[in-house]
Amino acid sequence: MSKVIIVGGGAAGMLAAIGAAKNNHEVILCEKNEKLGKKIYITGKGRCNVTNACDLEDFFKNIVRNEKFMYSSLYGFTNQDLMDMLEYSGCPLKVERGNRVFPVSDHSSDVIKTLQHILSDLKVSIRYQSKVKKILISNQTVEGIVLASGEELYGDAIVIATGGLSYPTTGSTGDGYDFAKKAGHTLIDTVPGLVPFVIKESWCQELQGLALKNVSVQLLVENKKVYEELGEMLFTHFGVSGPLILSASNFYQNKQNNTKLIIDLKPALTEEQLDKRILREFEEQQNKQFKNSLQKLFPVKLIPIMIQLSGIHPDKKVHEIMKEERLRFVRLIKNVELTVNGTRDFQEAIITRGGVSVKELNPSTMESKLIKNLYFAGEMLDIHGHTGGYNLQIAFSTGFLAGNSIE
Repeated sequence: MSKVIIVGGGAAGMLAAIGAAKNNHEVILCEKNEKLGKKIYITGKGRCNVTNACDLEDFFKNIVRNEKFMYSSLYGFTNQDLMDMLEYSGCPLKVERGNRVFPVSDHSSDVIKTLQHILSDLKVSIRYQSKVKKILISNQTVEGIVLASGEELYGDAIVIATGGLSYPTTGSTGDGYDFAKKAGHTLIDTVPGLVPFVIKESWCQELQGLALKNVSVQLLVENKKVYEELGEMLFTHFGVSGPLILSASNFYQNKQNNTKLIIDLKPALTEEQLDKRILREFEEQQNKQFKNSLQKLFPVKLIPIMIQLSGIHPDKKVHEIMKEERLRFVRLIKNVELTVNGTRDFQEAIITRGGVSVKELNPSTMESKLIKNLYFAGEMLDIHGHTGGYNLQIAFSTGFLAGNSIE
């Protein structure tokens, strides 16, 4: 039996500990917080979207970066394996819209309790409030760790699963990146991922709190379409958020680029169909003022903004609106343009984009190609997916593979 040290007690760290303990290793899990799974606790607005129940082929389509690297870990510990493990150990699950999987109780704490129960059954030793200061390496082989207290712990293998930089209040402060760098690993630039956009146009703020459903959003970088999807979005005091926007942020380049968001408010209709519908609306209300004729087309809060953007005088009678004005209005409804000034910071990011380069890791084991018996897992790797449970499963799968691969 060899001794395995896991650094970090989040999703990847707990599964790495479970994988190693199932392989009959003595496992010590070091967590710098006073409890495990702090980030799991707040995911899915406290409900914990543990995974996505789609088939694996679709799962890979939802991994935006380095999907091929994930083949071994996802096939080795699938979304179904995770669901079976949690349910078998006493945490019943349910599948909601978009194949998102949640605990039946809607309490993320139940997921953490279940994982702790499994760790306890496997006799994993958990060291709380044990911040790791340094990884001990000799002759390109890992030997142990040094805690902030000065205590040294020696092990035959070490898994670093300290998370990224998102939600730093949970303890994700990038410690693992420092360990990786000192071990000779390359870091891909880290930026906030699955994060709201900051928008230039001030009228966005007037719509704060307005949620739009069944709209289509395109993200254009230097006039090139990099993302398009149908779904929900939300206006905020700084710009836009919501599922569509968070997913679009995975394709955002940087602040220097000319980046636009194009919202289609009526994606189910072509411009021609929309024009016919507006003609009908106008004919029924031809003696009304333009500002009073749009109730059936938009939410109340959106009407003054659409009037403003249309360039049509709000008091103009509907029957006085020219064909060119109407067609311009149709185009506006299908192409509301916003200028992206940037994203919010790591405090509001669900994940971290970038991290430890996967080229220097063995995808079949998660072991470093540079340092023997050193493994990496979870959000600190340069892998990320869309919102909907994909990123948590990436953490669970890479963690389990790392722990389970230790000989």
